[in-house]
Amino acid sequence: MVDSSRRNTFKLLLAGAVSAPFVMNPVKAAPCIGGNRRPLWKPGIEGQRKADLGDGTYLNPIMAGDHPDPTILKDGDNYYMTFSSFYAYPAVILWHSTDLVNWAPIGPAVTKSLGPIWALDLCKHNGRYFIYIPANPGDKGWSIFAIWADRIEGPWSDPVDLKIPDCIDPGHVVGEDGRRYLFVNGIRKIRLADDGLATDGSLEPAYKPWRYPDDWVVENFAPEGPKLLRHGEWFYLITAVGGTAGPPTGHMVIAARSRSIHGPWEHCPHNPLVRTTSADEPWWSRGHASLVEGPAGDWWMVYHGYENGFRALGRQTLLEPMEWTSDGWFRAKGGDLSRPLPKPKGGKGGPSGHALSDDFSTNKFGVQWCFHDPAPDEMQRVIYEAKGLRIAAKGHSPIDSTPLTCIVGDRSYIAEITIDLTGKAEGGLLLFYNHKAFVGIGFTPDGMRTYEYAEEQPWMRAAIPTSSVRLRLTNDDNVITFHYSHDGGRTWVLHGLRMEVSGIHHNVFGGFLSLKLGIYSAGEGSILLRDFSYRALGEPS
Repeated sequence: MVDSSRRNTFKLLLAGAVSAPFVMNPVKAAPCIGGNRRPLWKPGIEGQRKADLGDGTYLNPIMAGDHPDPTILKDGDNYYMTFSSFYAYPAVILWHSTDLVNWAPIGPAVTKSLGPIWALDLCKHNGRYFIYIPANPGDKGWSIFAIWADRIEGPWSDPVDLKIPDCIDPGHVVGEDGRRYLFVNGIRKIRLADDGLATDGSLEPAYKPWRYPDDWVVENFAPEGPKLLRHGEWFYLITAVGGTAGPPTGHMVIAARSRSIHGPWEHCPHNPLVRTTSADEPWWSRGHASLVEGPAGDWWMVYHGYENGFRALGRQTLLEPMEWTSDGWFRAKGGDLSRPLPKPKGGKGGPSGHALSDDFSTNKFGVQWCFHDPAPDEMQRVIYEAKGLRIAAKGHSPIDSTPLTCIVGDRSYIAEITIDLTGKAEGGLLLFYNHKAFVGIGFTPDGMRTYEYAEEQPWMRAAIPTSSVRLRLTNDDNVITFHYSHDGGRTWVLHGLRMEVSGIHHNVFGGFLSLKLGIYSAGEGSILLRDFSYRALGEPS
């Protein structure tokens, strides 16, 4: 119970009449969050939701959290996939699977900043791996870059600028003439040199996409994400239209086919193959698909979507079975994606996901940790020490610093970190979308800071001398609670301000990003990170 004097103090605090935060008495354990919970997904590492239910079925998503614009490659018995990485560096994290459901990270293919990276394409040609990357270095204009490697694990080459201006969403294909082509948003195409590292022609229109009825509620037409497949005597062109965000019913998957890469293309009579038709569905804005053959020869669609009620998690990767029809077309047949589906047959189960908890004894940059929109010399701020990870201060606060971020894929979770302050540094724990949208708390040597609406809340300042602090962030279905401890986590103090973050997503702030765990180091000096822990919470019953 809170006595009347404290209750009155809290009222004054909310009115802005006092500057110190109201805090509860110290507690010795984490609070009960959300009552009894029942898992909808099979709990994996640290309780993270796992698609493989262990009984021959799976439940979407196959990649939880911010994994948009999937590009997938079947390479013998192995599958590889990567995603748009936007401003996160190291970038273009490659993932591996042998059954299309369980995925484990390999590592990053790009370490040098190219600015934002959107909707790339992973392919293999004549024994060599290629990734075609739309990027905007220094905000000087979009182009498509290429990197290559002889082994999927790398090393990967430095990016080569193909000088294809103002284009995104490349899709690689080898035509019936044996030449290589890239299709891009629009839907346009350009011929490549035989080595795939230069253009050998000009950009030209390739296909006028199928158009949905005018009374459908969509964001905009936006033909994008062309992916191509040669199957039998036909080339199949899979495209997204309708806009990737906006209304839940906007994004969709359509297809066309031609006997020649140069057309003419005929619309699929089953268009749209995938589309969210109601905001009551579990997955919104479904689109940007690729087709892939399963281990036993059946076929699947991989695409992204927003989770109903959890847009802040970003666009997540979904897997849906498909079938070829007698007329040489195909249909998606997953139906209700809120229920389990039979796993692809013939695959061998493998590792799924990875632990987020980190004692900082090994380098997890590019697999787990990434800087948001880093400067070219950003990694010079980082030193691994015997006791943890040291990050030099930058900027005055999280408002102008470059935070370290980590993708999360669970609806509810608890994360903790110990931060030691050196010099006049400020360090803290955030949920970070971009510099226009974040929440969190931090400490300086002389006090606590609170950030909401991407700005400090001065009325929440507290004079708390600090050299070392353990911070806890609890996300309970988009409601955020902070605790802090000055005795190594033996007792905790409840921070006096809870925050609701369901609105921090692309439809409000743009950028196509997700709300990530973040750690910042600002001011003067440095911070030392120790003992980061993560634990997912089950679903409420």
